[in-house]
Amino acid sequence: MLTARVNGTDIAYTDSEGDGPAVVLSHGYLMDHTMFDPQLPVLAPEFRVITWDQRGFGDTSADGPFSYWDSARDVLGLLDHLGLDRAVLGGMSQGGFLGMRAALLEPGRVRALALIDTQAGQEDPAVAPGYEQMEEIWLAQGPEPVQEVVASIILGGIDPQPWYAKWAELDREGLTHSFRCLMDRDDITDRLGEISCPALILHGTADAAIPMAKAEELRDSLGGPVELVAVEGGPHASNLSHPDQVNPALLRFLRSLG
Repeated sequence: MLTARVNGTDIAYTDSEGDGPAVVLSHGYLMDHTMFDPQLPVLAPEFRVITWDQRGFGDTSADGPFSYWDSARDVLGLLDHLGLDRAVLGGMSQGGFLGMRAALLEPGRVRALALIDTQAGQEDPAVAPGYEQMEEIWLAQGPEPVQEVVASIILGGIDPQPWYAKWAELDREGLTHSFRCLMDRDDITDRLGEISCPALILHGTADAAIPMAKAEELRDSLGGPVELVAVEGGPHASNLSHPDQVNPALLRFLRSLG
């Protein structure tokens, strides 16, 4: 992987290069840049596709507390490093959290948003205590006691073994910072109308982490032209599990931007 020094952090990233319009894909919590491997062969022939590891995951460390506003500045700083004035920002779950915040920070630099299984609000108070408990167990005992439950929430029927191996290698201090970023994030629902760029929303109908109603709220609240595509049977990581549905919709959307 390549590395860029951005906002005091060494950001690991990949770049398909080429002359096509730039698309930056940002992964979800507990994932890394490889979750977009099903999209790369389809997009890279036409588009310059950049994937990256966010703080605390993959090859990017989290050395202290941070917020999704910091992550938004990370992706904008990565654009600076690559000499890109504008890009489409695609993001799954927390990748969408930071993408929308980047659009609020520097709207002129976000050509469009592709929002995969994400939302604008905070965690549901009904499930947040359960997440906190699983995090405590993970930090005390490692991921093994909770990884099956976590995988069922994120991956659905995807083979979890490759991700179990990755989770076993996560730095626990870095995970603490990433988890607090996730759980303590602010609610930007009331600012969605400020985001006027085109947006594609892709959302799994079997998403156990973020219900479809949150995707519908995005559709109804964003300030620009918006399309919502339901990924039938898709879990939280619907782009990973159902690329046969996600890839055509994503490719069509990117081509429509001209």
